[in-house]
Amino acid sequence: MALEGGPGELGTILAKQKAAHLRDGIPSVEKRIDWLDRSIDLLTTHGDKLNEAMREDFGHRSVDQSNFTDIAGSIGALKHAKKHVKTWMKPEKRSTDFPLGLFGAKARIQYQPKGVIGVISPWNFPVNLTFTPLAGVFAAGNRTMIKPSEFTERTSELMKQLFAEYYSEEEVAVVTGGPDVGAAFSKLAFDHLLFTGATSIAYHVMRAAADNLVPLTLELGGKSPVILGESADLEKAAKRIMAGKTLNAGQICLAPDYAFVPKAKTQDFIKAASASVESMFPTGIKDNEDYTSVINQRHFERLNGYIDDARSKGAEVINLNPKQEDLTQQPHHKIAPTIIVDPTDDMKVMQDEIFGPILPIKTYGSTQEAVDYINAHPRPLGLYYFGQDADEREHVLNNTTSGGVTVNDVIFHVAQEDLPFGGVGPSGMGSYHGVDGFREFSHRKSVYTQVGPDLMAIARPPYGEKYRKLVAGRLKK
Repeated sequence: MALEGGPGELGTILAKQKAAHLRDGIPSVEKRIDWLDRSIDLLTTHGDKLNEAMREDFGHRSVDQSNFTDIAGSIGALKHAKKHVKTWMKPEKRSTDFPLGLFGAKARIQYQPKGVIGVISPWNFPVNLTFTPLAGVFAAGNRTMIKPSEFTERTSELMKQLFAEYYSEEEVAVVTGGPDVGAAFSKLAFDHLLFTGATSIAYHVMRAAADNLVPLTLELGGKSPVILGESADLEKAAKRIMAGKTLNAGQICLAPDYAFVPKAKTQDFIKAASASVESMFPTGIKDNEDYTSVINQRHFERLNGYIDDARSKGAEVINLNPKQEDLTQQPHHKIAPTIIVDPTDDMKVMQDEIFGPILPIKTYGSTQEAVDYINAHPRPLGLYYFGQDADEREHVLNNTTSGGVTVNDVIFHVAQEDLPFGGVGPSGMGSYHGVDGFREFSHRKSVYTQVGPDLMAIARPPYGEKYRKLVAGRLKK
């Protein structure tokens, strides 16, 4: 792939956007809605082209899935911002210290655009994770530079072309290229930088951003666990877990990574999971239009390596392959859903974020065992609890830390526009979606208006007895 946008060119584009931000001032609500509307129009008009580009980039990707997750999902976020941006922009009143408020002092938070937001978007949902952040970016009144993934080359080039048709370079600029362009992009002096991707890459992004003290939002991943409680509806839970594990072939930062299953219910869960896969993919995996490929050969080999490593170390490996198809010789890198029973921590599948259709299940005797295991490992992006026991549910939620939680399903908390989406610690920092995205990409400026009477004259030198009494009154318990 031909690389473009070296450091000099990138810096020129950034300077142009920053100059336009200063020249035009804070955008009106009408301008922000116009920016949002243009993205909505882009997606509704060119959604089919984008879906086809994603299908080709993956080798095969379900067009129906793409239409829902990437096109409709993005439009929903943009429409939500359009509906609420006028309210979000209003200054937020705050109280003042006594007795200043009695004399007319005022305090408020004013939400001000940061300026130019850098967006580094990933390959797994290349359209959604480019456009969904723009809901908050545009609502907050910012301009943006976007670096999409080189793994989804056709989609990235098409987005670059479409953005250029709908926006000026002063408003939105897309730069494509490989790791060297990504490294140069992350070194730019943005007013804020959003990175969505692997934790291993986030270390490099954060170091690069530190040179310019650029504030960051990091949307990463990790091993998001499932706890299947004793009171859970086993069949329903298996359907929902396997739906989350097979969506996009498990290539989701919030995919259920591994599951805790009560020891006595292990075989029942495996049967229910197998039945679920057969129900979703009755014609098999290999040529099924609804089943998505692994993105490329490297990740295909990585995932098969996890399976081989677990098998060689004694784990029970169960392929949920409805038609028992031979997937070793096929062009699209498809991997059947696979369950690994009671993996040990020395297995690679329990050390790395899986990012594929493999589900390790760990049997447990008490909920506390599961909680202790989760707390002994890096904090995940998501956590999923299935069950009807309210006390057990609250114990799990109150004694674990994760970016977000879905109860009695997986992934769905990310689809709620009125909930912030973000990680904690190694799974990320900062959050966006809805009003939280607007705030993430805004500067929350504190504004205080002093009273007319010179009440604070007492606090200026030379200090006298009245001043000392005033201070003494504030030193009491």
